[in-house]
Amino acid sequence: MPLYREITTDIVLIDIIDFSKLDAKQQLEIISFLTRSYRKVIEKMLSHSEIVLESFIMGFIPTGDGFYCILSPKYKGYGVILGLSFNHFSDQIAKMFPYFHGIRIAVHTGGVNQFRDILGHKNFIGDGLNDCARYLELKDFTISTVMVSDTAYENFKSFLSKREDYKELLQRREFKRSDAYIFQDKHHITKRGYLVWMRKSGIITPPKYKL
Repeated sequence: MPLYREITTDIVLIDIIDFSKLDAKQQLEIISFLTRSYRKVIEKMLSHSEIVLESFIMGFIPTGDGFYCILSPKYKGYGVILGLSFNHFSDQIAKMFPYFHGIRIAVHTGGVNQFRDILGHKNFIGDGLNDCARYLELKDFTISTVMVSDTAYENFKSFLSKREDYKELLQRREFKRSDAYIFQDKHHITKRGYLVWMRKSGIITPPKYKL
């Protein structure tokens, strides 16, 4: 029996808007380009910070029309910034594919459990993944924003309280936050979160922590 050990960390969910309305060729083209491009973005971010992928991200989970990105627990609080960085790059993708209508991004701090799937690959399950997906159900979701759960936002504030350099950088980028949104998900559970964005968007590299 596998040892049950829940890990609480930041989860970033990428979801392609109107993916199901694309034909099979377009779906394959855009999901292939999106995942390949985001992988390169992450690798570039890590090279600038001089950290290895395994110490930053525990894993990726494809969803068919996007993917989950599960951060290492020591980067809890940075997930909001990673979501904003992902959002910036989606604008570049839209210029290449006229049928691409953008992405929706949700960030949540929650619990996940790691296991080996039937092919022997590392995989994850947990309430944190399901809860993260619920934040994409917000009716007022707008392009060029990231939806952040109240839990993720509290960890984000804690991260900034310890990293004055990132706090100042976000101020220069004109980071903005909406008033709180309170809504019920499809299971009639009340959720609370915020839409966030930067007026001067861009990719922000993660901090380097000691191993």
